Amino acid sequence: MTPEATPEKPPLSLSPELLEAVRRVAGTGHLLVAMDFDGTMAPLVDHARDSRALPRSAAAFAALTELPRTTTALISGRALDSLRSVAFPPEKTLLIGSHGAEAWLGLGSAPLVLDDARRELLAGVRRDLEEIVNEAPGTLLEDKPAGVVLHTRLAADDVAEDAVAAARAVLQDRPGVFLKTGNRVLESSVVHASKGEGIAFLRQATGATAVVFAGDDTTDEDALGNLLAGDVGVKVGLDFTQAQFRVEAPVHVAELLEALARERQRAVGV
Repeated sequence: MTPEATPEKPPLSLSPELLEAVRRVAGTGHLLVAMDFDGTMAPLVDHARDSRALPRSAAAFAALTELPRTTTALISGRALDSLRSVAFPPEKTLLIGSHGAEAWLGLGSAPLVLDDARRELLAGVRRDLEEIVNEAPGTLLEDKPAGVVLHTRLAADDVAEDAVAAARAVLQDRPGVFLKTGNRVLESSVVHASKGEGIAFLRQATGATAVVFAGDDTTDEDALGNLLAGDVGVKVGLDFTQAQFRVEAPVHVAELLEALARERQRAVGV
């Protein structure tokens, strides 16, 4: 992501209530702008490696990164290495990966390290999921530092449902294994973490006085439900949400970030 001038164009689809909330939160002392990536800044794609932020979102996000008393962060289910490979985040952007199990706050941040018991548990989880994938065409596994993800986006609906059901039957009662359901994925982890905990961690680490968070998936509800009075939470898409506000698609997230960048520039006198 590279900073560019944020164009002065009126948001075409943001509600008056959301625009008013953006104006209000832009005046806070220290603003944390935390975004989910896939399905929020970037449209969903069949192959995770092909995901890219919409150019307008990337430019507005980068512009926010350079403003005084403003911190940007990405909070993703992706492992940190995967997130960096597709998001190309600004150098000063903080990163939360693996649904909160990994964190990068700058140089010197310690990587996630599992103890022997968790490494052995994770290896067993992978063996069990690999057996399921071998019998379910179109499914695949993604390895993370603390977990394994069963992807079903490329599988037929009935195959995907059977694979997820089989994985749940094997793993849901296993001590030390934590499951999360996302958009055509089943996440398994040997570390208990959530995006809600990620938001709380970033708020404390940055001293933020208000947070803007947007996300599209069920796992983002953990973050949306952990926001405080004065924060702004935005759901991307039409699914159930705890968020105060909603936009339909990533293109509208671009409009949100552009509006926030303009209002924040005014508030900090840039």
